[in-house]
Formats: sequence, C-alpha cells, structure tokens
Amino acid sequence: MSLLSVLGLGGCDPGAPSLSLVGSYFPAWILCSLIGVAVGLATRVVFSATRLAEAAAYPLVACIASGVIAGVGAWLVFYRG
Repeated sequence: MSLLSVLGLGGCDPGAPSLSLVGSYFPAWILCSLIGVAVGLATRVVFSATRLAEAAAYPLVACIASGVIAGVGAWLVFYRG
C-alpha cells in the first residue's frame, strides 16, 4: 500500500519549474494554462466580432485548438530547459 502512495509523488521534483506569486510558489503549468484559456477566449471574441463563427464549420474546435497551441507554445518559450 505504501508503494502505491509513493508512485503519485513522481512529479514532486524540487527542480520542477515554479514561479513565485505574492510569496507563494505555483507550478508553471498554471500560468501556461491561463495563457491558453485567455487566447481561446480572445479567439472566440474575434470570431464573434468578425462573424467567422457563423462561417466556420467547427468554431468551438478552432477556439480550443488555438488555446492549446498557445498554452503549449508558452510552455516551450518559457520553460524549454
């Protein structure tokens, strides 16, 4: 049983990328996720403002894909080690 509980700690490496916000350390993936969500929402706003949402076959997929690309791109730019 103790071996199973230790397996979950594999990602708790002291050298993992983290950033200090107001004196508390947060994992870096939270920042990249927030960037991805912001880009996805901005894509939705642009699609609605330019009426591309009506012309696109799957606008939700395009918004999600742009957010994922931005989040992964932010990770690569900031933390590519």
